[in-house]
Amino acid sequence: MDKNKQQTILPGLYLISTPIGNMQDITFRAINVLKKSDVILCEDTRRSSNLLTYYGVEKKLFPYHKFNEKKISEKIINIIKENKIVSLISDAGTPTISDPGSVLINKCIKEDLNIHPIPGPSAITSAMSVSGFEGKFLFYGFLTKKENELDRILKNISNLDFSIIFFISAQRINYFIKIFKKHFHGREILIAKEITKMHEKFIRGKIDTIKPFSQDIKGELTVILSNKIEKNNFKKIIDESVKIEIKKMLKKYSHKDVVEYIVKKENLTKKLVYDYCLKIKK
Repeated sequence: MDKNKQQTILPGLYLISTPIGNMQDITFRAINVLKKSDVILCEDTRRSSNLLTYYGVEKKLFPYHKFNEKKISEKIINIIKENKIVSLISDAGTPTISDPGSVLINKCIKEDLNIHPIPGPSAITSAMSVSGFEGKFLFYGFLTKKENELDRILKNISNLDFSIIFFISAQRINYFIKIFKKHFHGREILIAKEITKMHEKFIRGKIDTIKPFSQDIKGELTVILSNKIEKNNFKKIIDESVKIEIKKMLKKYSHKDVVEYIVKKENLTKKLVYDYCLKIKK
């Protein structure tokens, strides 16, 4: 690269994407900005120091994480106002995407300070690119651990006809597989494990038939549920066992909720289930 043609690095805040696994997944521009930075903010100094050492970046790292970002953001703003170059990196991937940074960014916006994205690795786009699902997708991020709130959230987004991407701790994947079966009947699933690393693995299947993991796995998983898969081969009749289930459900739940649940679960037309519910109520 002609050094004379390199982009001028102006004072301000730089959001630098870092490797999500493979250390070689970083741009020349990202390394150049890191080398020119006056301050480099990171989540875990031990983890980020490995990256900087690998690329010969001799800069001091300063912790910036969810527990201290409100406290130190004002100090960082003052540093930027002194015409300094400040870089923010996360442990892996793009800063602020399910990672700290929004507090500092909003302060920069308020103070009219320069903010520059340095694009690069992302578990979201990496997993989506190999999914085979349609290109329109919704990124949700980490799901809540509160069961009632989780049920409400998934019920709301289950009607969206997009692929949906989540970050899920490997320790909780079996729990979420069980929950997804309830809300996303008929969709396909991709579970991406250790993307770009030596033991990279993509587990594919259907929501309704995928089995829980029988052994412990580690790390953070990127999970994609496909867009809705339309089926035209609806069942013509309601099985007797399903009729019994409908009768029991109508004693506890609304007509509408029963219809929606049975239609998804049993691959029946809405009209057929709706008419049967009416018949029972009469």
